[in-house]
Amino acid sequence: MENQEKQTSFFQNTSVKMFLIGFIALVLLIPLVFVQNLIDERSQRQKEVVSETTDKWGNAIELYGPIIRIPYKDNLSNTLNYAYFFPNQLKNSITTQMEKPLERSIYKSNVFSAVFQIKGNFSAPNFAKNSIPTSDIYWNKAKIIIQTNNLKSLKDSVSMKWGSYQLNFEPSTNNTVEYLESDYIDLSKAVFPISFSSTIKINGSESISIIPIGKTTNIVMKSNWNSPSFNGFIAPTSRNVSAKGFEATWKILHFNRPFTQEQFKTLPDLKKYSVQTQFITPVDQYQQNERAAKYGFLVIGLTFLVFFLIQTLSKINMHVFQYFMIGIALVMFYTLLIAITEHSSFSTAYIIAGVAVVVVISLYSRSILQQKKFALFIATSLTALYAFIYVIIQLEDYALLVGSIGLFAILSAVMYFSRKIEWNK
Repeated sequence: MENQEKQTSFFQNTSVKMFLIGFIALVLLIPLVFVQNLIDERSQRQKEVVSETTDKWGNAIELYGPIIRIPYKDNLSNTLNYAYFFPNQLKNSITTQMEKPLERSIYKSNVFSAVFQIKGNFSAPNFAKNSIPTSDIYWNKAKIIIQTNNLKSLKDSVSMKWGSYQLNFEPSTNNTVEYLESDYIDLSKAVFPISFSSTIKINGSESISIIPIGKTTNIVMKSNWNSPSFNGFIAPTSRNVSAKGFEATWKILHFNRPFTQEQFKTLPDLKKYSVQTQFITPVDQYQQNERAAKYGFLVIGLTFLVFFLIQTLSKINMHVFQYFMIGIALVMFYTLLIAITEHSSFSTAYIIAGVAVVVVISLYSRSILQQKKFALFIATSLTALYAFIYVIIQLEDYALLVGSIGLFAILSAVMYFSRKIEWNK
C-alpha cells in the first residue's frame, strides 16, 4: 500500500508531469511529419496535373527573334554556312489576358493568351568583319527566323510586313529547336535600313521570356494578372502593379548584354540573357498548408502548456492519455485542412477545420476539467492561437516580425501565470 502511494505521488510530481507531457509532444511529431509528407505528395500531384493540362494549352513562352539568316560559302571547308544578324531597333509590345483556369478533377491551371506586336528595323548585314567576299554570299537565299518553344500554341498564321513586302512564315525545326522561318527574300538590291512589323497571337502559361537581341530593345508588357514576378537578366525600367493587373517596360542597349549583333556559323543559345516575367500564384493552397503545418508543434506545445497550467493551478489531475487524445485532435486539424482546401478556399477550410477542432477539444476539456470557465478559456486560447497563425500565414514581408512579437507576448503571459507555481512539489 505504501509503495503504491509512493508510485502515485511520483507521477503526480510537477517535474514528472512536465517530462511526460513533453515526451507526448515529441511523439506527436511523428504524425506531423506524415502530414507534411502528405502535403508534399498532394503538391507534387498538383504540379504533374498542371503540367499535363498546360502542355495542351501552351507552355511558358520564349521568343528569340526576328533574325536575318543568310547562307554563305566557307572557302576553307568548302561548306555552306549561315550568318545571323540581329535587329538594329526592336520594339516588343505584349498584351496578355488571363483566361478561365483549366480544371482537371480538383486541380486548376492558370493560363493566358498573349498578343505580341513586334516592330523594328535592320541595318545592312556586315560580312566584312569575317572577311567573307560578297561573291560567296547568297543574298537571294536570305530568310527571317523567329525561335519559339510554343509552335503548337500559335492561334493564327504568322506574317510580317518587310519594307513594302508581306512575308509568310512556316514552322520548322533544327534538332530540338523550334522556329518560324519566312519565305526567301532577296537582299542583293535591298535598301537598308529596312523596317518590319508583325503580330503573333499565342497561348501560354507560367511565364514569358524575350531575348533582347536589338541593338536597342524596348519592351512593354501589359496584363490583367496582379501578381507578376520580374526575373531574367535585366530588371524592368519601370513597373506598375495594382489589383487590376500590371504594366512593365524595359529598355536594353547592346552595351547591357555580352553578345554582338552578328553571329556566324551557329546561332548561340542566349536564354540566360532573356527578360522574363512569371505569372505566379504568390502562395498557393499547398504552400499555405505547408506553412500552417510548420506551426503544428508550436500549437501542440502551447495547448499542452495551457492545460498543464490549468491542471497545476486548479489542482485537477489529468491523465497522460488525455493529453495524447488532445494532441491527436490537434494533428487532425491539418488533415482536415488539406482535405477541405482541395475542394474550397484555404480561408474557408481553415475556419471549418479550426472550429471543428476547437469545439471538440473544448467539449472534451469541459468533461475532464469539470468547469465551464476552463473549457471557455481553452476555447478562447485555441481560437486566438489559430487566428494568430492564420495572420502569419497570410503575411509575407512582415511574417517574421508579427510572429516574433506574438510569441514574445505568449511567453510573457505564460511567465506571468506560472509565477506562483511551486515547482518542487
